[in-house]
Parts: sequence; C-alpha cells; structure tokens
Amino acid sequence: MTEGRYYLNNIEEAPGPPKVSKRRSRRKVTKARQKAAEPISAPEDRTSRKREILVNAGYDETRVALVEDGAVVEYYTEKPSNQKIAGSIYLGKVTNVLPGMQAAFIDIGEEKNAFLYVDDALLPPNLEDADGELPHGHSKRRKVISELVKQGQEVMVQVVKEAIGTKGARVTRHVTLPGRYCVLMPTVSYVGVSRRIVDEEERQRLRKIAKAMKPKDMGVIVRTVAEHKTEEELQKDIEFLTRLWDKIQSQAASPGLKAPCLIHRDMGLVFRIVRDELNQDTTRLLVDDVIVYGKILDLLDAVSPEMKHKIVYYRDKEIPLFDLYGVDAAIVRALQRQVWLKSGGYIVIDKTEALTVIDVNTGRFVGSKNLSDTVFRINMEACAEIARQLRLRDIGGIIIVDFIDMETQEQRAAVVQELEKALRHDHTKTVVVGITGLGLLEMTRKKVRQSIDAALLRTCPYCGGKGTVMSEETAASKVLREIRKTLYNSQSEAVLVEVNPAVAAHISGSSGGLAALEKETGKTAFIVSSGDLHLEEINIKALGTREEMAEKARRSAL
Repeated sequence: MTEGRYYLNNIEEAPGPPKVSKRRSRRKVTKARQKAAEPISAPEDRTSRKREILVNAGYDETRVALVEDGAVVEYYTEKPSNQKIAGSIYLGKVTNVLPGMQAAFIDIGEEKNAFLYVDDALLPPNLEDADGELPHGHSKRRKVISELVKQGQEVMVQVVKEAIGTKGARVTRHVTLPGRYCVLMPTVSYVGVSRRIVDEEERQRLRKIAKAMKPKDMGVIVRTVAEHKTEEELQKDIEFLTRLWDKIQSQAASPGLKAPCLIHRDMGLVFRIVRDELNQDTTRLLVDDVIVYGKILDLLDAVSPEMKHKIVYYRDKEIPLFDLYGVDAAIVRALQRQVWLKSGGYIVIDKTEALTVIDVNTGRFVGSKNLSDTVFRINMEACAEIARQLRLRDIGGIIIVDFIDMETQEQRAAVVQELEKALRHDHTKTVVVGITGLGLLEMTRKKVRQSIDAALLRTCPYCGGKGTVMSEETAASKVLREIRKTLYNSQSEAVLVEVNPAVAAHISGSSGGLAALEKETGKTAFIVSSGDLHLEEINIKALGTREEMAEKARRSAL
C-alpha cells in the first residue's frame, strides 16, 4: 500500500444513487434531501444518532462536513496551496534555545519557526487519550530545555498543532504515527487503550494483543475504532505503521539531506477523515467526486473492507451535496456572532486574543410566568448549541460562558451536567472547570488547528479587525485640529485638504466648525472629498494662496 495514495479500481461496478431528474426545482431541496437518502442507505435506526460524513471535492478546495441528526457539527477545508501540516514530520534546525521559557524555536522550513516546549521533548503528546503508567524510560525529574537541544542542532520533529495567528506551529520530538486501529509511538515503550472503550473485558483483550505485538522499545495506543476487531486486523495495522517508521528513519538518514526539510507528510484531508472519523457509528459517507470516491474505496480495501458499503457516490450535479444538507448556510451562520435558539433565545460568541466569551440571552423567549423556570429552560437549551458551536467553529483555549443568572445551586449544577453531556460527542479534549462566584462557567478546549473564522476570513482592511471605525463627527473634529495646526505653522494663506466624503459633508455643514476656524486663523481651508480615502484618513494636498488653492480644489472636483 502506498502511503497517502490510493488509486481507482472498478468504479463502474460500485453502487451509487440513481440520477435525480434535472427538472427538480431548487425550491424542493428540503424534500429532495429526505428522498435522496432512501435508495442508497439502509433503513434508519431511529434509536441511534444518524451520523453522516459529506465530502465535496472541488477544483481548488476540498471540504468535509460531519452531520449528526441533520445538524452540521464539524467542518474541514483544505486547499492544495495551503495544506495542513499537523502530523507531518520534519528534519528541523534549532535556531534559538530559551531557558527562561523552557522552550526552543525550530526552523522547519515554514513561514514561522516552530515552537518546541520542554514537555514535548520529554513525553509523547495526547497521553490523556489513553491509560496506563508513565512510559518506560522517562523520569519524572524536571528537565531543562538546554539539556535537551542545542542551537544549530538538527532534530526530527512532528507538528502537533498548526500555526495559528502570529504563533508558529508547535512540534514534538516524540513521533506518533496514527493508523486505522492503532497509534504507533516509536520513541517510548508504552501500551494504552482508548478511554472511550468502556468494556473492561474488551480493554484487557486489546491491551494483551497490543503488548504482544508492539515492536521492542516502542509504544502502541489502541484506538476506539479497534473495539471488537480481530488480532489479525490489529497486527496488520501495527506492521504497516512499523514499515512506515522504518521508511521515515531511512529518509531522515539519507546522505546529503539538509535541514530544514519535510520528511513525511500526513495523509490529505479526505483520507485523514476516513482514517479517524469513519467507524461503526457512521451511517454513511457521501462524496460528490468519482475519482475521490474510487480512492476511498481503495483505501478501505486495504484497511477496512467491511466499511465499503457505507461509501456512497453522490451524482446529482443540479443540487450540490452541500446545498442538499444546508452546509453552506450553516457555515455562514457559524461566522456570525449571534446564534438563535429554537425557543427564541440566543447566544453571542466573541473571541479575544486570550479567550472566547459566550453570552446567553433570553431574546424573544417569554416562557412561563415563572421567571426562574424560563431562565433555566433557556440555559439548558443553550448547552447543546454551545457544544455544537464549539465543534463547528473549532474554538479552542479558554472559554467563558455567561449563562443567565439562576436562583438555585441545583439549577446551576443541572446546567453544568447538561453541558458536559452535550460535550461527550466532541473528540477534542474539553474540560469543564465549573461555575465561578460571579456565575461564569469556565472551561477549556484543546486547540489543535485554526478556528473556522481564522481559516475562512481575513482581517478587515478598513477597521483593522476592531469591527468599529471613528464616527463622522469624531473624524471631522480630528481633521479640523489637523487643519488648525497646519495653518498656524505655515505662512500660506490657504490649505487644500482631501478627506472621505462623509467627513467632508460633516465639516462643510453649518455645525462643522470650519467657518469658526477660518475666522480664528484669518486663513482659508478648501475641503475636497475622495471615496478612495479611509474614513479616518487626512490628506494635506497643498498650501498656497487662496487663488491657487481655489483652482486646485476646482480641478479636484472635476
């Protein structure tokens, strides 16, 4: 099996949905969505969650949406020009060691140097996802970064967190190679089983298999999807990962290889989703590109043939797959501050450099005559939407939720419990700390990649990302102060000033103050407008006689 590449085989024989009539109106999208599933899926199990993966393969972008019970809960996008580097392995060079920060900066050939924290040079990442003792060979004695790496040293590192904002990628020296059923940790001797596997007998069975099969001095974590898998299936996965590690080591030791350089790139978006998200809980995976469809089938031929029946080729070009499921509309809403609840209440999500704040409001919801009951119902409803928005927007770091004030401790405890319940479907690690004395709920969510707004939006060039600009009145006052200073510091009798049209209109109005300024200085200011100027921008174009400035103003107005 070739790493990261799978080729088309016998696609003509693969099942797919019948073509939809071209005459179907777009106004019937909702009805079409209900009908489209019927010929291509098994009868729905009404007692369980319906979990679908949608893959849209475009010319310049690949998009993936995870839909649970009809609601979009996760969204991924990848462009050929901007591929994700998390999971990729580099031969890097240490550019700076900072003992005071217990960290080092590593040049891996990307735009920003990567960040290596001392703990990422000592312990493998993500051990919280498994259980067991501290990996063999690693002491609990606190190390210092200067004992581990030196400036100019070449080191093999793996990216564990994408570059976000002004911060470079975070890297580790302890490589983890995820497979379908297992994660291989070549640098530590360790065995763990995913905590999401709760059956103790099954945990012990998988642990025994992993201990027997893991290569010497290496570690293995058994993933959730390995539950009830055979010994042969796990062995095949571990052997593939071991061969992959041998290949990576050989590549790193190649004569003439010079840091910084890429040694191994993780799978592309679609294959990562198939590897990490396609499981027994998945109802089906729909893909709208025949080539990608075939490659997915090839991948599953090699790693999980029993999952092939869940893959569906969506052929209808009249109604795009993402339109059918309302994905694009959900993404538009996910980029807005305000999210409405079904009851008429709403939540407001605001991000800062340090944390994310979520505010819960009653909105149009009036509820019962009992205010306490109304508040409690809105807070309980908000929990599910907050959990969904955290996943959909991929918000990480510190999160503060300002629920509507509740009267009793029992109500507060019930809301915390409801939020924790709603977060159980989130594979990203979340910790609900609790409600503070001020009634604010504190929680954290692990930050792995860019949030959806960072990935899809750019900072507004007009306001600089603040969301506000000066009012016309404030900008006009600023212009008048600048004109006053210019006239008092010049021997010229007139000045020509260019400003934004809205500011020019305010200055030239009866209450704009321009006439009073001219009377005070005994000089003249000619104001011309330009739609090319920012509201807050001032352009002192020229100084001279009144006649000269009047002529220039006339020409500017043409």
